[in-house]
Amino acid sequence: MGFMTLYILRGIGLITFLPGGMITILLMTAVISGLSWGILKTRRY
Repeated sequence: MGFMTLYILRGIGLITFLPGGMITILLMTAVISGLSWGILKTRRY
Protein backbone atom coordinates (compact mmCIF):
# COMPACT_ATOMS: atom_id res chain seq x y z
CA MET A 1 0.00 0.00 0.00
CA GLY A 2 2.76 2.41 0.92
CA PHE A 3 4.76 1.47 -2.15
CA MET A 4 1.78 2.14 -4.41
CA THR A 5 1.25 5.55 -2.81
CA LEU A 6 4.92 6.40 -3.26
CA TYR A 7 4.88 5.29 -6.89
CA ILE A 8 1.68 7.24 -7.66
CA LEU A 9 3.04 10.41 -6.03
CA ARG A 10 6.22 10.04 -8.08
CA GLY A 11 4.17 9.58 -11.24
CA ILE A 12 2.15 12.71 -10.54
CA GLY A 13 5.34 14.66 -9.98
CA LEU A 14 5.16 15.44 -6.27
CA ILE A 15 8.11 13.22 -5.36
CA THR A 16 10.61 13.72 -8.15
CA PHE A 17 13.77 13.59 -6.02
CA LEU A 18 13.61 9.79 -5.64
CA PRO A 19 15.11 7.96 -8.61
CA GLY A 20 13.45 4.83 -9.97
CA GLY A 21 16.33 2.64 -8.83
CA MET A 22 15.87 3.77 -5.24
CA ILE A 23 12.17 2.89 -5.36
CA THR A 24 13.02 -0.54 -6.77
CA ILE A 25 15.57 -1.13 -4.01
CA LEU A 26 12.99 -0.13 -1.38
CA LEU A 27 10.44 -2.52 -2.90
CA MET A 28 12.89 -5.43 -2.99
CA THR A 29 13.94 -4.74 0.61
CA ALA A 30 10.30 -4.84 1.71
CA VAL A 31 9.63 -8.08 -0.17
CA ILE A 32 12.74 -9.81 1.16
CA SER A 33 12.10 -8.73 4.75
CA GLY A 34 8.46 -9.84 4.51
CA LEU A 35 9.42 -13.25 3.17
CA SER A 36 12.11 -13.77 5.80
CA TRP A 37 9.73 -12.68 8.57
CA GLY A 38 7.10 -15.13 7.33
CA ILE A 39 9.59 -17.99 7.15
CA LEU A 40 10.98 -17.27 10.61
CA LYS A 41 7.48 -16.92 12.07
CA THR A 42 6.43 -20.40 10.90
CA ARG A 43 9.52 -22.18 12.25
CA ARG A 44 9.11 -24.38 15.28
CA TYR A 45 11.85 -24.60 17.86
